[in-house]
Amino acid sequence: MKIYTRGGDKGTTGLYFGGRVAKSADPIEVNGAVDEAQASLGWARSLSEKGGVVNELLVNLERDLWVLMAEVATLPENRHKLAAGRSLVTSEMVAHLESEIDRLSTEIEMPNEFVVPGENQLAAALDVARTVVRRAERVAVRYPLEGSFVVPYLNRLSDLVWTLARWAEGPAHRTTRSI
Repeated sequence: MKIYTRGGDKGTTGLYFGGRVAKSADPIEVNGAVDEAQASLGWARSLSEKGGVVNELLVNLERDLWVLMAEVATLPENRHKLAAGRSLVTSEMVAHLESEIDRLSTEIEMPNEFVVPGENQLAAALDVARTVVRRAERVAVRYPLEGSFVVPYLNRLSDLVWTLARWAEGPAHRTTRSI
């Protein structure tokens, strides 16, 4: 398989389940922002302990973003072809993020003032990832998909990444050490 297809040389790109849109179209803008978020999560993951819980959580979040991008890259008339959890974001995916936030929140001292990022490389990378996810969310709200959980997912993801960054700041900021 060749990396280049020349299909986008005229400023359009293909969508999941067919169809083409301009590379400046809303779904492509959303997916570009989410692609940046996924890459920033990958950078943070590269700084985490290989095989550790944070590493595994981040790789699963990156995979969830593939699901989200598939949903966004589908024309409205093809949405019925999407599969829950494989190419369609579900309420259960959002609930999973909430449960991870709740779990981590019990293990850290929540700051009572603004956070100054940069306690260590992993925490700083997670804070950068959080801001990139927030930008993706801001782009996604401009492309509403009826009945979609894309925006709630991105909203909770940024909250989870913020919480992970606080956890990554180290033992001095944790109430327990179980993760």
